[in-house]
Amino acid sequence: MKNTFTLANGVILPVIGFGPGGMGYTPNVVRHPSRALYKRVWRKFVTTPKMRHDYVHAIAAGIQAGFRLIDYSAAYGDGSAIAKAIQLSGVPRSELALTGRVTNKAQFQGKEAVEREVHDILTHYGTDYLDLLMFHWPVTDHFQATWEVLCSLYERGVARAIGVANCHPHHIEALEQVGIRPMVNQVEVHPLFTQKPLLAYCKERGILVEAYTPIARFDDRLMRLPALHAIAQAHHKTQTQVVLRWHIQNGVLPVIRSQNPKRQREDFDIFDFELTAREMSIIDGFNIDSRLRYHPDNCDFTIL
Repeated sequence: MKNTFTLANGVILPVIGFGPGGMGYTPNVVRHPSRALYKRVWRKFVTTPKMRHDYVHAIAAGIQAGFRLIDYSAAYGDGSAIAKAIQLSGVPRSELALTGRVTNKAQFQGKEAVEREVHDILTHYGTDYLDLLMFHWPVTDHFQATWEVLCSLYERGVARAIGVANCHPHHIEALEQVGIRPMVNQVEVHPLFTQKPLLAYCKERGILVEAYTPIARFDDRLMRLPALHAIAQAHHKTQTQVVLRWHIQNGVLPVIRSQNPKRQREDFDIFDFELTAREMSIIDGFNIDSRLRYHPDNCDFTIL
């Protein structure tokens, strides 16, 4: 059973990725000044170190569970926790596919800021190259200039492959006017929002689609469907495993997130079964065009 995808330039990626996201934070809602100070001190010396410890160990557990593509963005943090998790996992960097994404903030600041941010990503990852370098959103009036920088970095060997996220066909066509065609496009895809026209567009042009929010954030409108339960039971799998399998058989690379080691192992345990054509069709039919995240043509890039 196929367990890799090959990009247009020949770079090989695993068919599933692990996206740890950000470490998170503990909001300070205490209004009394003395209590607020206590809360800040407690967060700095107790809460945050524990969160970082748990976060690093969760990423390491995901790698040990079998994930080899690590999807991360500078928008989530400096990436040093990723480097520590890789070291803790015992898996060599050479066996991993590391992704870095440029933030909207860097795009707003221009070419030098983008290059500086990529340099910082490499430094915090503890590596001298990325397997996949992307931008996070097609920031209006800036994404073409950002793409020129990414193309330059690719030509200089900083990244083995380059791609984009949250791009529609008109974004991709604009990018082709200033540089090479993206090799990857990461967008929201799940059974409630199948994006079939966009997937077909990318496939025709040799662009691999990565899916974020691949299981629709456990939306009840998906997870409680009797048809999905029936398919899962037929294969002795969970609904999540079935949906991940559906992505892969559609030629889409799902990026899944969990910090629970048991669920991580379950999420990766999807290579011993295959959905039938009828089952694939049934899941395709769940689509209700329900976008759960932001629309790239109608969002505030300053808050993303």
